[in-house]
Amino acid sequence: MKLRLSVLFLAVTTAAQGQVSSHPPTNLPSVTNSPTVASLPAPRPIVRINGTVLTDRDLAREMMNVFPYAKQHGGKFPKEKEAQIRQMAMKNIEFEELAYQDAQKSAMTVAPDKLARAMKDFREQFEAEAEYQDFLKLEQKGSELELRERIRRSLLIDQYLVAEIDRKARYSDAQLKEFYTKNPGRFRKPDSVWLQTISIAYGQTPTPAEKQAARKKAEEALNQAKATKDYEEFGMLAEKISMDDWRVMMGDHKWLHRGRMPEAVERVVFTMKAGQVSELIDTSDSFCIARVNGREDSHLVPFDRVKAELKRDLEEHKAQELRVALDKRLRSGAKIEEL
Repeated sequence: MKLRLSVLFLAVTTAAQGQVSSHPPTNLPSVTNSPTVASLPAPRPIVRINGTVLTDRDLAREMMNVFPYAKQHGGKFPKEKEAQIRQMAMKNIEFEELAYQDAQKSAMTVAPDKLARAMKDFREQFEAEAEYQDFLKLEQKGSELELRERIRRSLLIDQYLVAEIDRKARYSDAQLKEFYTKNPGRFRKPDSVWLQTISIAYGQTPTPAEKQAARKKAEEALNQAKATKDYEEFGMLAEKISMDDWRVMMGDHKWLHRGRMPEAVERVVFTMKAGQVSELIDTSDSFCIARVNGREDSHLVPFDRVKAELKRDLEEHKAQELRVALDKRLRSGAKIEEL
């Protein structure tokens, strides 16, 4: 499978770290000549960062990276979103250039064997030598040395961001456990029921006669529901006579906790046992018949069950904070000129 170069080398650099990078892929040319890039004339300078010029091709590539679905539409972006995509892409390429310059100042380097592997992996994406040469002419002025430098730049940026963001965003098991202990409310599951329903609707403003007719129909449905013996029989009945969208799911709402159902239904179902069918419940626009298939009291979800999701959430949040702070620091001493 052929991949965008930026996606490929995000994967290459993070695979060695055993993690997914918290930053977007570094800005590199794509293997396929997307219309957005290929149709451009000679690159046009758009911004100068501490003396280094970035072009409209850099921006076009990053816009495709921000909104990859454009590939499916001939390289075009939705008109209502294009300005936002462009602004985001511009910030990204400026951030990456600032990160690259700071990495160079810190004397960070890319190991030769890592660069060689990256060059080899990229070259293998092309099915034919002619395709590879066309790419070099379009994107790298026909020079493999220039391509090598672009790939080295990409790898260096990824290394830099792993050091400045990813590693600093990590939470140890002890830190996760401490957060869990200090925030029990976040991990407490409320009372919940596994619910099936049959509804006979009468509308928001029924006449007395209309509501009475609905009640009569609901009482007939209740007699049938009381005669069902299990989930399947109640569900088949719901499919036949229920007047709400849940009928196509055998009336099955799965697990619902307090606050996720009409108050009139909630008052009843939390007094019931598993396997019981309720009497008629007036919900103000329908008569509801409920079957409770299971009950769970409020409880604290064990740490081991939330650990993985908690780690992901906390590290993603921390990584975003670090990225914002890093971007602010890098820009504070930079000279950025729009051209």
